[in-house]
Amino acid sequence: MFSTVMVANRGEIAVRVIRTLRALGIRSVAVYSDADASAPHVTAADVAVRLGPAAAAESYLSIDRVIEAARATGAEAIHPGYGFLSENTAFAAACEAAGIVFVGPPASAIEAMGDKIRAKQTVAKAGVPVVPGSDGAGLSDADLALAVEEIGFPVLLKPSAGGGGKGMREVHSADALADALASARREARGSFGDDTLLVERLVTTPRHIEIQVMADAHGNVVHLGERECSLQRRHQKIVEEAPSPLLTPEQREAMGAAACEAARACGYTGAGTVEFIVGADRPDEFFFMEMNTRLQVEHPVTEMVTGLDLVELQLRVAAGEPLPLTQGDVQLRGHAVEARVYAEDPAAGFLPTGGRILALDEPAGPGIRVDSGIVEGGTVGSDYDPMLSKVIAHGADRAEALRRLDAALGNTVLLGLGTNIGFLRGLLADDDVRAGNLDTGLVGRRVDDLASADLPEDVLGVATGCALLRLEPHGEIVDPFDVPGGWRLGGPAWVTRKLVASGHDAVEVRVRGRAPDAEISLDGGESVRTSTRLVSGKPRSSEVSHAQAGVSRHYVTARGEDGVLWIGRDGYSWAVREQEPLEAAMADVAGGGGPVLSPMPGTVTVVEVIEGQEVTAGQKLVVVEAMKMEHVLTAPVDGVVRELRARAGGTVAKDATLLIIETPEEN
Repeated sequence: MFSTVMVANRGEIAVRVIRTLRALGIRSVAVYSDADASAPHVTAADVAVRLGPAAAAESYLSIDRVIEAARATGAEAIHPGYGFLSENTAFAAACEAAGIVFVGPPASAIEAMGDKIRAKQTVAKAGVPVVPGSDGAGLSDADLALAVEEIGFPVLLKPSAGGGGKGMREVHSADALADALASARREARGSFGDDTLLVERLVTTPRHIEIQVMADAHGNVVHLGERECSLQRRHQKIVEEAPSPLLTPEQREAMGAAACEAARACGYTGAGTVEFIVGADRPDEFFFMEMNTRLQVEHPVTEMVTGLDLVELQLRVAAGEPLPLTQGDVQLRGHAVEARVYAEDPAAGFLPTGGRILALDEPAGPGIRVDSGIVEGGTVGSDYDPMLSKVIAHGADRAEALRRLDAALGNTVLLGLGTNIGFLRGLLADDDVRAGNLDTGLVGRRVDDLASADLPEDVLGVATGCALLRLEPHGEIVDPFDVPGGWRLGGPAWVTRKLVASGHDAVEVRVRGRAPDAEISLDGGESVRTSTRLVSGKPRSSEVSHAQAGVSRHYVTARGEDGVLWIGRDGYSWAVREQEPLEAAMADVAGGGGPVLSPMPGTVTVVEVIEGQEVTAGQKLVVVEAMKMEHVLTAPVDGVVRELRARAGGTVAKDATLLIIETPEEN
């Protein structure tokens, strides 16, 4: 076994790999960019080496710098995690040339399976069924259009390199094909440095089921059961479980055998995942989609139902040991479900968010595991993928696992940036999800209902109560007699202000009294009596008790440097601020032009207009990319482009003005 192993990754997967290294008594080496100098994976490792600036191309994706760091620290092996260089043939070859063991399959297997076109050809020869689609590499847009004519709509465009749903586009009509091809190539080129595309028949109401395989250098290949990954947004998984509620033991064995054949077909060693697409109404008919030649994000659910440490198995296989188990030794016990926590706004189409983590409390308890790469006080930027952590629950059966996962998400506190935690809780409560009636389009059909929750009245009551308490960030109360509650000699007077909770319209709030005993009226409605008290204070956050309408609850609150108050309860969070007078005046004007704002921090990749150009409502203006996700901004009304500030390649902050649309009336 190795004595020193370097982890060429960041975030939760780097922390998770280091955990196994420590358990095995292996010295761990972390690498980091300037953006991650104080990240949890850096402090968790025995040694940490700076790679370079925040840009992944100059740090985590730099093969030369990673190899140099391994040599400098005496690392005998490199674990690549997932993403970055984990499926890079050149990196695996560079490790071999440097005399360093790559903890993964040989470069030849990565090359064969990393190119989706070649992968389909390879497994088809081994008798594994594949989805009908284009056959050939380097196809032009015209070639792909001809293939679409043969396949028929709807189709799915996919990058030949990479994965994670990046660059994938569903196309349902001929008039949408050209734009989809251009967008898919652009995102594929930006994510993987390769804009080669393939096209496949789009399987309607599909279920995404994958098989975990392990193979050693001695000819042994086993599968560790399946994972259901059908709950996705933007072709990226958000909830995964093992085993699948769809498969029978016979179907599991058939799919597992096919996965093992796919691994043998490319001379595979180590941990890999063979992904299949299955029609929800025809589970006996499955098609190979791709093989991920690395550890998967969702590997914890397999670990929880098998009792195996997949990272340990990876290391032992990489060290030349034979697999310590046969297919007959693999037993699935109970059920496990994983939810991915993302820095994103589901109500805004899952756009990435970001900011400083003001308060963090991750769940614990029986059957609960959290793989996390964040820390309170840390900053989530736009340089990397928006996934923050994974919450995994295990139970004796699926119903118990779902209950435990929902409770764990409800006990999670993460304030300072928008997340999908509340959305996940709503998704887990969906009747079809609970019944196991899943398909990859379910989230898309439910997103509007799940992401457009009403604003609870008590949230504004808590915000008002905290204003009356005048809480400082460390939880102490400023002079209790100097409160903005409208107190006057002879009794309280009403004070009016307008509060805005993220994603909701401004609400007029009238209040009088002091925090322990106040009256609040919302938008001219009947007043209610509230009581807000400080329970405890921490360096960056406070816990308060708020009673309203006869119901008392505990909340975690934290105020950012921008003055926004974050309120958390039951896994949900709200950002509340006071509306400025100018903003209120602009809100009263409807139907006019105005500034086009960036919906997220990121980089401008495309500018489609010039200063003074006339545009029509819906016309494409600018494309902003963050965390490998594109967002197209269009003209809200007919008008003329003024004050064009967006520049291709330039970075922008959230809500930055990119340009202004001037309407004829404003001219």
